[in-house]
Amino acid sequence: MNRNPAVVMRLVASAYAVAERAGSIVRNVLQSGELGIVEKTGANDLQTLADRLAQQSICASLSKHFPKITIIGEEDLPEEEPRADLMEEGQEDVILQKCCPSEYKDLKEEELVVWVDPLDGTKEYTEGLLDNVTVLIGISYGGKAIAGVINQPFYNYQVGGGADLGRTMWGVLGLGTFGIEVKEVPGDRRIVTTTRSHSNKVVTDCVDAMEPHEVIRVGGAGNKIIQLIEGKASAYVFASPGCKKWDTCATEAILHAVGGKLTDMHGNDYCYDANVKHMNSAGVLATLHNHQYYVNRVPQSVRSALKQD
Repeated sequence: MNRNPAVVMRLVASAYAVAERAGSIVRNVLQSGELGIVEKTGANDLQTLADRLAQQSICASLSKHFPKITIIGEEDLPEEEPRADLMEEGQEDVILQKCCPSEYKDLKEEELVVWVDPLDGTKEYTEGLLDNVTVLIGISYGGKAIAGVINQPFYNYQVGGGADLGRTMWGVLGLGTFGIEVKEVPGDRRIVTTTRSHSNKVVTDCVDAMEPHEVIRVGGAGNKIIQLIEGKASAYVFASPGCKKWDTCATEAILHAVGGKLTDMHGNDYCYDANVKHMNSAGVLATLHNHQYYVNRVPQSVRSALKQD
């Protein structure tokens, strides 16, 4: 093992273990049948007991070991002492053995911001569309998403036969992405993945402008980025201000670490400083390849409808 791992690598190693603990919490709540659903801003913006417990677990566990980092979570929860069974003390040893990219070796805790979506795809979770669900932990420095962890709590849930349930992937810029295999979309097909439950005319106009051979409508930002990496989609197109920084920090870092790109619909990068507004006001456009092709096809009507940050 690396005798003195850099702070950022220790943080990623902890985030990996914490994401796995959160994934287990998400599965256990579903198995209990008591989801504790509440509406936040409407029927398409839900919070469950799994969201609340998973965020408590992630934030409390990381804060204990990295007290100077800034953590921003999706759920607005009251300050309270977390239950002991929610705390995760472990770190993923494989990550600690990796060499930290030189530009991040000397980073201090107080320079890092962690963006947490404890349960991405909550609506789908409540409807049994479990492959849409992810846990997202993103790490930024200087406003840039530099590392991320994604846990898929229900990966393999349809396989049965004793298959391992759940998987966790992670990535660091300059090091790569691990826990997922990069695959290409077959042939020259343009397959667009987009929102399942937050569509409108601007969203559909933008998707149509890409002239896709196929459109996939699914939930969860994390799920859509996984589709890009695994060759199930060519572009994630969401021309709407519905996505937040905690949806895109981890996913952007992991996508960028394999050579992909995530921007707003104007082709501009998002900033992940602690003081930025949480809404991704100008939508999300993500690709594994040929990003500029898709940026160029965004209609002027869509650009005008979406304000740049």
